[in-house]
Amino acid sequence: MGLFSAPLPEVVSLPKSRQDVLAEVGIRTVGDALLFVPRRYEDFRAKPLEEVRVPETLSVVGVVQAHPKFSRFRGNFSRLATTLDVGGRTITVVWFNQPYLRERLIPGARVQVAGRYDPKSRQLVAQKTRFSAEGIATESLTPVYGLPGRGADAWFSELIRLLFSLPDLEIPDPIPAALREKYRLLPRGEALRTLHFPQDERELFWAKRRMAFEEVFLYQLKVLAARNVRVRTRRVREHRFRPEEVLELASRWPFTLTGAQRRAIQEIFADLLGPYPMNRLLQGDVGSGKTAVAALAIYAVVRGGRQAALMAPTEILAEQHVRTLRGLLPEDVPIALLTGRTPRREREEILYGLAQGTISVAVGTHALITEHVRFADLGFVVVDEQHRFGVVQRRLLAQKGDVPDLLSMSATPIPRTLALLLYGDLDVSVLDEMPPGRTPVETHWTTPERFADVLTFVDGQIERGRQAYVIAPLIEASDKLEYQNVVDLYDRVRNFLPRRRVGLLHGRLSGREKDRVMRAFVAGELDVLVSTTVVEVGVDVPNATVMVIYDADRFGLAQLHQLRGRVGRGSHKSYCILVADPRTELGRKRLQVFRELTDGFQIAEKDFELRGPGDLFGTKQSGLPEFRFTQLDSPRELRMLQIAHEEAERLLADSAFWETEEAVPLREALAGVHEEAGQLWD
Repeated sequence: MGLFSAPLPEVVSLPKSRQDVLAEVGIRTVGDALLFVPRRYEDFRAKPLEEVRVPETLSVVGVVQAHPKFSRFRGNFSRLATTLDVGGRTITVVWFNQPYLRERLIPGARVQVAGRYDPKSRQLVAQKTRFSAEGIATESLTPVYGLPGRGADAWFSELIRLLFSLPDLEIPDPIPAALREKYRLLPRGEALRTLHFPQDERELFWAKRRMAFEEVFLYQLKVLAARNVRVRTRRVREHRFRPEEVLELASRWPFTLTGAQRRAIQEIFADLLGPYPMNRLLQGDVGSGKTAVAALAIYAVVRGGRQAALMAPTEILAEQHVRTLRGLLPEDVPIALLTGRTPRREREEILYGLAQGTISVAVGTHALITEHVRFADLGFVVVDEQHRFGVVQRRLLAQKGDVPDLLSMSATPIPRTLALLLYGDLDVSVLDEMPPGRTPVETHWTTPERFADVLTFVDGQIERGRQAYVIAPLIEASDKLEYQNVVDLYDRVRNFLPRRRVGLLHGRLSGREKDRVMRAFVAGELDVLVSTTVVEVGVDVPNATVMVIYDADRFGLAQLHQLRGRVGRGSHKSYCILVADPRTELGRKRLQVFRELTDGFQIAEKDFELRGPGDLFGTKQSGLPEFRFTQLDSPRELRMLQIAHEEAERLLADSAFWETEEAVPLREALAGVHEEAGQLWD
């Protein structure tokens, strides 16, 4: 790959301190540096002051005329002011709360300032400032990389400029020339150069479009390559069980399987008895009975003399799974719980039992993937809430057996079109039918002005012995987002309900503290749990009957649906109350849709129709790939994903292509993700 893959210190002279900064963000080679594109851009393009007629935000370049005047006010509020000569015109520039600039604003210094300029008073209130040593940019957008350390972005930008000037630099392009021509895509080198040094928004659009196609195309290739590898990998050991004998167990359960559950079980049994290892996603709405399906699959594997493991994201959820499995499976199936809280002596006994094969089922958290855990014959792995685990974690558990079958479970409804594109390496089973007898949660919508009435209703439910959740979108107050934060909401609830036991839960608490609060709520020691969305995946609290969601328009509909699914899990009538005053017609329409629909898949499809796929899931809660250039928030980008899928399928089918020199960059791009990918074209 030549210069592109060469270590940076071998190509350019870099101080050790700068090498350390780059290594901190994963930059070690020339290619790493060129592919480290800006997070955002600042617009420092200058505009002649004589053209400004009304106050507006702009950028100027000028020379400092005098030492700045410094003023300090109450509450550490400060002000700097000086005059600049901007092309022969003198203006006043003011900086608020930036006293550290006083030492740099010396007479004669050349400086670039962006901010709000008032032509009448000839005063500019500075928002961003750059000095000549940091690089003055007057004709282009200025990249912001977010590197650690003051001034790092400036020297990194100069490093990138130097790398592009190297005469022997060749940037490998993983997109075949025919595809670039077909979809009018820039060459990779041109796109990267533009991303680092864009002249205008139009240039930037085409460069981002090229890189967006590259990442979704490579993603689709990796997904489809993984599937091809899997279907060519023969099963190491066969499972020996008779489906009708396993299903006889379900006939003794106190509930009847739904048609969707039976269909999913048949699909799973076919995988288990087939010639290739299973890699299936079981997608089911909250309360649709995923655990019962998994229990039958576990029982089938155990009846054949092999072991099974179920990994959950939290200790409380793992404990809940153990209780459920012990209630569903025969008493003679040994089940062990392994978490970070397991006492040492009990842990040693469990490790011995798993290694000897006397324990058939292990349920646990990340503790299952530690090096000390060994199985005699692990044949089946279930991963609950699969989006909470990375690929590496799932693989580590699977490696504890000889290519065990894998069943991933998710309660996040995803439209089938999108699921097939994003999870193309998985077979998908859908539980789109709710068990009979489950009472729908009654959903209401009110405004923040009536929050006191909501809390009065909550108090009435507590008086009847029930419990409630109150959810906020933020942990702390934000200057940028006008939404309720959980800390202030906790204080409001406590003050309104002084006789009630109120707990606080959010992501910045330590793991031990989060566990303590959640256990107290499960045990009925708290009446109200004020929380962020950390409660959305998880624990069964049948006594909780009220879910209050503040600023409900802030959440994706699927996320709201998962929150609503935290209540209505017992025999008591339950309620979900949305507190919101949406500012847009779209926001009001979405909340109305949520009130009217109870099926998670219908909700996902509707939100998909209203807002596109990007907002379906909330932040990082769906397990979707983290694309840098593709947001999946518009029909155009979904179409790009579909095109990439079709082209990837076509390319993988063309064995002749993989023998060409043009395919070398593509093979290199794939090799880092799937070690087995070489089997596809060797």
